[in-house]
Amino acid sequence: MQIHTADLCDQYASEIQVAAPLFIGYGAVPAFGGQIVTVKVFEDNVLVRAALTEPGAGQVLVVDGGGSLRCALVGDQLAQLAQTNGWAGILVYGCIRDAQAIADIAIGIRALNTHPLKSVKRGEGRRDIPVTFAGITLHPGHYLYADADGVIVAARQLL
Repeated sequence: MQIHTADLCDQYASEIQVAAPLFIGYGAVPAFGGQIVTVKVFEDNVLVRAALTEPGAGQVLVVDGGGSLRCALVGDQLAQLAQTNGWAGILVYGCIRDAQAIADIAIGIRALNTHPLKSVKRGEGRRDIPVTFAGITLHPGHYLYADADGVIVAARQLL
Protein backbone atom coordinates (compact mmCIF):
# COMPACT_ATOMS: atom_id res chain seq x y z
CA MET A 1 0.00 0.00 0.00
CA GLN A 2 1.44 3.35 -1.07
CA ILE A 3 0.71 5.97 1.60
CA HIS A 4 1.15 9.67 0.90
CA THR A 5 -0.46 11.69 3.67
CA ALA A 6 -0.14 14.94 1.71
CA ASP A 7 -2.20 13.47 -1.13
CA LEU A 8 -4.75 12.09 1.32
CA CYS A 9 -5.02 15.55 2.90
CA ASP A 10 -5.64 17.09 -0.53
CA GLN A 11 -8.24 14.52 -1.51
CA TYR A 12 -10.07 14.08 1.80
CA ALA A 13 -9.52 17.41 3.61
CA SER A 14 -13.02 17.48 5.12
CA GLU A 15 -12.76 13.91 6.45
CA ILE A 16 -9.41 13.86 8.21
CA GLN A 17 -7.68 15.08 11.33
CA VAL A 18 -3.98 15.91 11.17
CA ALA A 19 -1.80 15.29 14.23
CA ALA A 20 0.50 18.04 15.44
CA PRO A 21 4.01 17.37 14.09
CA LEU A 22 5.40 15.80 17.26
CA PHE A 23 6.31 12.31 16.12
CA ILE A 24 9.64 10.86 15.00
CA GLY A 25 9.74 7.87 12.64
CA TYR A 26 11.36 4.61 13.73
CA GLY A 27 11.30 1.12 12.27
CA ALA A 28 12.18 -0.12 8.80
CA VAL A 29 8.77 0.75 7.33
CA PRO A 30 8.64 4.50 6.61
CA ALA A 31 4.90 4.68 5.81
CA PHE A 32 2.07 2.65 7.29
CA GLY A 33 -1.65 2.68 7.84
CA GLY A 34 -4.49 0.63 9.15
CA GLN A 35 -7.44 0.37 11.45
CA ILE A 36 -6.85 1.75 14.94
CA VAL A 37 -6.67 -0.23 18.18
CA THR A 38 -6.03 1.89 21.30
CA VAL A 39 -4.44 1.49 24.70
CA LYS A 40 -4.17 4.24 27.32
CA VAL A 41 -1.37 3.72 29.83
CA PHE A 42 1.08 5.75 31.87
CA GLU A 43 4.67 4.54 32.23
CA ASP A 44 3.38 0.93 32.18
CA ASN A 45 3.50 -1.21 29.03
CA VAL A 46 1.73 -4.42 30.12
CA LEU A 47 -1.37 -3.60 28.03
CA VAL A 48 0.85 -2.68 25.08
CA ARG A 49 2.47 -6.13 25.16
CA ALA A 50 -0.91 -7.82 25.60
CA ALA A 51 -2.30 -6.08 22.51
CA LEU A 52 0.75 -6.89 20.39
CA THR A 53 0.57 -10.60 21.25
CA GLU A 54 -2.74 -10.74 19.39
CA PRO A 55 -2.99 -11.05 15.60
CA GLY A 56 -2.59 -7.54 14.19
CA ALA A 57 -4.22 -8.16 10.81
CA GLY A 58 -2.70 -4.95 9.43
CA GLN A 59 -3.97 -2.76 12.26
CA VAL A 60 -2.19 0.13 13.97
CA LEU A 61 -1.75 0.14 17.74
CA VAL A 62 -2.17 3.65 19.14
CA VAL A 63 -0.53 3.96 22.56
CA ASP A 64 -1.58 6.98 24.60
CA GLY A 65 1.28 7.09 27.07
CA GLY A 66 0.29 10.50 28.40
CA GLY A 67 3.22 12.09 26.59
CA SER A 68 5.63 10.84 29.26
CA LEU A 69 9.30 11.29 28.45
CA ARG A 70 10.45 9.43 31.59
CA CYS A 71 10.57 5.84 30.24
CA ALA A 72 9.96 3.77 27.12
CA LEU A 73 6.73 1.95 26.34
CA VAL A 74 8.00 0.00 23.29
CA GLY A 75 11.38 -1.60 22.72
CA ASP A 76 12.85 -3.96 20.16
CA GLN A 77 11.16 -7.04 21.61
CA LEU A 78 7.69 -5.50 21.35
CA ALA A 79 8.46 -4.09 17.89
CA GLN A 80 9.49 -7.58 16.75
CA LEU A 81 6.37 -9.07 18.35
CA ALA A 82 4.23 -6.54 16.47
CA GLN A 83 5.93 -7.36 13.17
CA THR A 84 5.65 -11.10 13.75
CA ASN A 85 1.95 -10.83 14.59
CA GLY A 86 1.07 -8.76 11.53
CA TRP A 87 0.59 -5.26 12.94
CA ALA A 88 1.08 -2.48 10.37
CA GLY A 89 2.50 -0.05 12.89
CA ILE A 90 2.53 1.57 16.30
CA LEU A 91 1.96 5.21 17.23
CA VAL A 92 3.30 6.03 20.70
CA TYR A 93 2.43 9.23 22.53
CA GLY A 94 5.50 8.60 24.65
CA CYS A 95 8.94 7.08 24.14
CA ILE A 96 10.48 3.96 22.67
CA ARG A 97 13.90 2.42 23.27
CA ASP A 98 16.27 0.18 21.31
CA ALA A 99 15.96 2.58 18.37
CA GLN A 100 18.97 1.15 16.55
CA ALA A 101 17.58 -2.40 16.66
CA ILE A 102 14.07 -1.19 15.76
CA ALA A 103 15.50 0.46 12.64
CA ASP A 104 15.97 -3.05 11.20
CA ILE A 105 12.52 -4.41 12.08
CA ALA A 106 9.87 -4.38 9.33
CA ILE A 107 7.33 -2.31 11.26
CA GLY A 108 6.34 1.34 11.17
CA ILE A 109 6.67 3.20 14.45
CA ARG A 110 6.13 6.84 15.37
CA ALA A 111 6.93 8.11 18.87
CA LEU A 112 7.79 11.35 20.64
CA ASN A 113 11.39 10.33 21.34
CA THR A 114 13.63 7.64 22.79
CA HIS A 115 14.47 6.83 26.40
CA PRO A 116 16.68 3.98 27.66
CA LEU A 117 14.63 3.21 30.80
CA LYS A 118 11.97 0.49 30.58
CA SER A 119 8.48 1.03 31.94
CA VAL A 120 7.00 -0.46 35.09
CA LYS A 121 4.84 -3.59 34.88
CA ARG A 122 1.66 -3.02 36.90
CA GLY A 123 -0.89 -3.82 34.20
CA GLU A 124 -2.75 -0.53 34.68
CA GLY A 125 -4.55 1.28 31.90
CA ARG A 126 -7.49 0.96 29.53
CA ARG A 127 -8.03 -0.49 26.10
CA ASP A 128 -10.26 0.24 23.10
CA ILE A 129 -11.31 3.73 24.16
CA PRO A 130 -11.03 7.05 22.28
CA VAL A 131 -7.76 8.83 23.12
CA THR A 132 -6.85 12.46 22.52
CA PHE A 133 -3.37 13.88 22.00
CA ALA A 134 -1.43 15.92 19.41
CA GLY A 135 -4.59 17.91 18.71
CA ILE A 136 -6.63 14.95 17.47
CA THR A 137 -8.93 12.26 18.85
CA LEU A 138 -8.24 8.68 17.77
CA HIS A 139 -11.13 6.22 17.95
CA PRO A 140 -10.86 2.44 17.89
CA GLY A 141 -12.01 1.25 14.48
CA HIS A 142 -11.07 4.47 12.69
CA TYR A 143 -8.03 4.58 10.36
CA LEU A 144 -4.55 6.03 10.81
CA TYR A 145 -2.06 6.80 8.03
CA ALA A 146 1.54 7.88 8.68
CA ASP A 147 4.51 8.77 6.51
CA ALA A 148 7.44 11.18 6.52
CA ASP A 149 5.03 14.13 6.27
CA GLY A 150 2.96 13.28 9.32
CA VAL A 151 0.11 11.37 10.90
CA ILE A 152 -3.54 11.64 9.87
CA VAL A 153 -6.72 9.88 10.95
CA ALA A 154 -10.10 9.33 9.31
CA ALA A 155 -13.35 7.73 10.39
CA ARG A 156 -13.30 5.46 7.34
CA GLN A 157 -10.74 3.60 5.27
CA LEU A 158 -9.22 5.92 2.64
CA LEU A 159 -6.91 3.42 0.90
